[in-house]
Amino acid sequence: MPETAQYVDPRRWKALIFIALAQLMVVLDATIVNIALPSAQADLGIADGNRQWVITAYALAFGGLLLFGGRIADLWGRKQTFIVGLLGFAAASAIGGAALNTGMLLGARALQGVFGALLAPSALSLLAVMFTDPKERAKAFGVFGAIAGGGGAVGLILGGVLTEYMDWRWTFFVNIPFAIIAVVGAVAVIREPVESRNSSRLDIPGVILATTGLVALVYGFTRAESDGWTAGLTVGLFIAAAVLLLAFVIVESRVKAPLLPLRVVADRNRGGVYASLALAIIGMFGLFLFLTYYMQIVKGYSPVKTGFAFLPMVAGMITGSTQIGARLMTRVPARRLMGPGFLVASVGMLLLTQIDLDTSYPTLILPGFLLLGLGMGTAFMPAMSLATHGVEPRDAGVASAMVNTSQQVGGAIGTALLNTIAASATTEYAKSHAAGATSRKALELQSMVHGYTSAIWWAVGILVLAAVIAITLVNAGQPENGGAVAGSGDGAAEDAIPVMAH
Repeated sequence: MPETAQYVDPRRWKALIFIALAQLMVVLDATIVNIALPSAQADLGIADGNRQWVITAYALAFGGLLLFGGRIADLWGRKQTFIVGLLGFAAASAIGGAALNTGMLLGARALQGVFGALLAPSALSLLAVMFTDPKERAKAFGVFGAIAGGGGAVGLILGGVLTEYMDWRWTFFVNIPFAIIAVVGAVAVIREPVESRNSSRLDIPGVILATTGLVALVYGFTRAESDGWTAGLTVGLFIAAAVLLLAFVIVESRVKAPLLPLRVVADRNRGGVYASLALAIIGMFGLFLFLTYYMQIVKGYSPVKTGFAFLPMVAGMITGSTQIGARLMTRVPARRLMGPGFLVASVGMLLLTQIDLDTSYPTLILPGFLLLGLGMGTAFMPAMSLATHGVEPRDAGVASAMVNTSQQVGGAIGTALLNTIAASATTEYAKSHAAGATSRKALELQSMVHGYTSAIWWAVGILVLAAVIAITLVNAGQPENGGAVAGSGDGAAEDAIPVMAH
């Protein structure tokens, strides 16, 4: 192992503050606009057919360019990419907040996605190369995992507060101070080992195939939600995505300097992490959407009250990640945290299948949120750490990008899949109960709730599947001498980041 790998940066904990702040900004931006969208639509006169693009433009750019962003981080250096991503994200947010029409707003959202794709993988890979001691790494990834898991719920809270008490434009402007503070902090305290860069030539065919393939996949699920799964455009997009991504794999196996070295995803630990995280996000993002509508439309909560109703879940995620996951990561194999964590989350989700028109928040929704948060936080922490398990330093950026890619694609799939299930169940319930309905409004609400619970049942099954994958594929070994969990897999090279003892 090179001597440089043993260097311990004395300012690494200060750096974590600014890296975590940047990650929070990116993650919460995926949901903060959701609550503000009705106000923005009314203010700018956005047509109903175009409003989904406020969300989709961000998802397409972010999800499609993440692997490219990770490779750029390896090539340019993570610190430089991190700072460029922050400045670009702040500029795009300023444009979005000042938007005068639909095109300006959609363009700003796409730009946010572009710079988010630079920022997210560089943030995670900075942690991978800065925190080398197993116990310290566990703590650092505990914080990062809590933010990655809870940022979406924080976005709902912040979006509600800003929309209700200020203006929808502040859901964009709020990113600017976040970014400025993170840039100043990054310049002052972040130091990156120069030896960890990958100066290989950029794989242009890989960039084109990966970006177009992922965009087609994410857009396909978006169209499935609105047009149906059998629509010509939907099917065509899925076929195109399959062909492009298959071509990407073939190209990556043959070029000298691939965009995504197949060794990064071939390792069973990392592959298990990517798959289980994607499934967990599928369940979580659908739940956020359903419970937001349930509390505002069925329960009559205000945007602020709805946002704060999610707060116990955020608290659960932080507790699970920093107090359970981080403390146990160096003592037990990761699968014994990830598997049970996803199962506990599925129990919380199971409680939420029981919601009805008159469900009490304290007796049912609150315990469901707490269990969901605790489980997800406990599972996310080792997942984030294992995402760069055994990778060579020069691959840290693209390995980190795969985490964000699995989350982003999982979020797009979850929203489309569970929304489609909910809509179908709602329609069927309304038809079958129309004859005996005493009130059209009551039938409408009851049908809506039935649709939500039907989709949440699917989310329970998806979380159980995530647990099964984590338990069977993630095989990082037992702790050795009270130290890190011993790794396994063919991705661990002699000059690998000293994440875990081999």
